[in-house]
Amino acid sequence: MVIVGAGEAGCRAAVALREKDYEGTVTLINGERHMPYERPPLSKGSPGRAATTIITEAELAALRIDHLSSTTAAAIDRSSREVALQDGRRVPYEKLLLATGASPRSLTGVAAHDRIMTVRTLDDADRFHGRIRPGIRVAMVGAGFIGLELAAVARQQDADVIVIEAQPRILMRGVPSCIGEVLAARHSEAGVVIETGSVILGIHAGDEAATIELAGSKAVKADLVVVGIGATPNTELAHACGLACHDGIQVDLNLQTGDANIFAAGDCCSFPAALFGDRRIRIESWRSAREQGEHAAIAMLGSREPFVNVPWFWSDQYELGLQVVGLTRNDGTSIVRTMNDGAVIVFQLAPDGTMVFAGGIARGTSIARDIKIAEAMIRNRVSPDPVCLADADIKLKTLLAPKVAMS
Repeated sequence: MVIVGAGEAGCRAAVALREKDYEGTVTLINGERHMPYERPPLSKGSPGRAATTIITEAELAALRIDHLSSTTAAAIDRSSREVALQDGRRVPYEKLLLATGASPRSLTGVAAHDRIMTVRTLDDADRFHGRIRPGIRVAMVGAGFIGLELAAVARQQDADVIVIEAQPRILMRGVPSCIGEVLAARHSEAGVVIETGSVILGIHAGDEAATIELAGSKAVKADLVVVGIGATPNTELAHACGLACHDGIQVDLNLQTGDANIFAAGDCCSFPAALFGDRRIRIESWRSAREQGEHAAIAMLGSREPFVNVPWFWSDQYELGLQVVGLTRNDGTSIVRTMNDGAVIVFQLAPDGTMVFAGGIARGTSIARDIKIAEAMIRNRVSPDPVCLADADIKLKTLLAPKVAMS
């Protein structure tokens, strides 16, 4: 078994193969020089190396997983079932898992410069944290999860921070507006300047500073520009060997590509969402990557059990914790529940009344249990009473169907 990519999906698949008593060779191809590490902590604070490590060299050795680091897969020969590495080696496979992840999008027409960066890898995070200091002018381009988390981190270290977003509000994708408003207010309270509806015409970086030109004859000067405008799936390897790719490597409910011997998992793949009408989606999520990696392992061993999951995301900014579960719909009905402590949860029901989404924000993890209950409702296609959903005095657990147990 060969796994290309040593992120959450790839590592979980490698370990799961051993947990399922697979005795053959397991090879993990890692394009980075570091041991496999967790990505979520990179944007949530200054990460220590030990805190971000997924698995150690000793643990890999104990599991008899061959770890090939600092080398990448250059090509896949499907006829001979071999992966060609950039260093010239060829690795044969019986089954192959592509867990190649995603790469940050860059701004079109902006030249590379030391003052302009993205944060995706451990080296990126080290560089970012090494640059942040009191008084440095930081411009975050993009108000998604990554951009806002980095903005909070920089502001908490007394940097001067501005967030520039092209959309009308922050967290436009997949987060209800009332939750975005709470978070925007918290950033403003912390001293972060948020410019929404701002179109960037160009960025020019020099020895003294970078200048961001905005529509309307406005300009922003910054010592450091961090671009966080999403990521694109790494499909080059799959596409080059003839596998179907569209917003990711296309897989079926078994995470299998059009080649019966090749599977894909994690940020790089798009798959049918079984609980959401088989709508094809691509999820950039730590938990989804982990779940897909584990499922891919059993699929590589012959299981035909379909992959069924409820997408879940979280973000920590300042003292606030944001969690979302499920997928929003354009034709859904939203119900807002506001708690006495200021926490807010927004539920969304499909036209047939079943819950499909819940998202909330609160201090710390106080909404975690309610989000977990909402996840159970989504998984079990529960149709809760909208009036009861909105009433914070009614415990959410009482709205679960009588025979539905939380996992």
